[in-house]
Amino acid sequence: MSGTAVLTTASAARLHHLDRQQRFLARQAAPLLRVIAWLDDDAPPAIPGATVVHVPRGRHGLRVGAGRNAAAEAALEAGAELLVLLDVDCLPGQALLERYRSAAEDRPDALLCGPVTYLAEGALPERADALHGLTAPHAARPHPADGELVRARDDEYDLFWSLSFALTPAAWERSGGFAPEYEGYGAEDTDFAARARTAGMPLLWVGGAHAYHQWHPTQSPPVQHLDDILRNGAVFAERWGRWPMSGWLEAFERMRLIERDGHGWRRTR
Repeated sequence: MSGTAVLTTASAARLHHLDRQQRFLARQAAPLLRVIAWLDDDAPPAIPGATVVHVPRGRHGLRVGAGRNAAAEAALEAGAELLVLLDVDCLPGQALLERYRSAAEDRPDALLCGPVTYLAEGALPERADALHGLTAPHAARPHPADGELVRARDDEYDLFWSLSFALTPAAWERSGGFAPEYEGYGAEDTDFAARARTAGMPLLWVGGAHAYHQWHPTQSPPVQHLDDILRNGAVFAERWGRWPMSGWLEAFERMRLIERDGHGWRRTR
């Protein structure tokens, strides 16, 4: 499948990740359309060889979903035949694009997800051929054999991660894109997967479409995103009748940071 576009969202906090990712993409043998949605208020930097769209912050923080929508719109206007969405801190494995293209040719109706490896601190690969020996897919999700497609069960849609996925323009239109109501951290990808399932779109695990998450400091649970998680979780619950990110919410409760509030959650008083 020709006409592949790789879409990412970026901000100043991830410039060094963006630089390494874009260098990996620029070395791909087949020409790519690279589209970056810049999510900070300041004017975006020039990214050689890439189309940059500007999506300033919202009231509550970065508008990741709106940024992905804007990047997809720019790619579709340019004639893209496959949309590959790759988070700014993810590097493409050597076969990622090839496996996504092949899967999209077989199943143009599907939401396609490849395995993700989380790189250790200090792992700073400079070439795609250095990634193979680092491959250790996250155990929380299925990772089929190379070239194999496995359809997700209905109860696996919550395992959709927007770190790395692909779909055709027709599938993107059917999904409706990302809900712009989510700002800051959390829930926009769980909402996207729920909407895809409601629309009858199959979710397929794509063997061999490896992405590699570049290391950066994190907290578990992500206390720094507590207010975002409560706000976005409430939006999700209003729409779907349940709260997402339940593991983190329960961890926050054990830390006495939040408490039950009817069917929802709030900060402890």
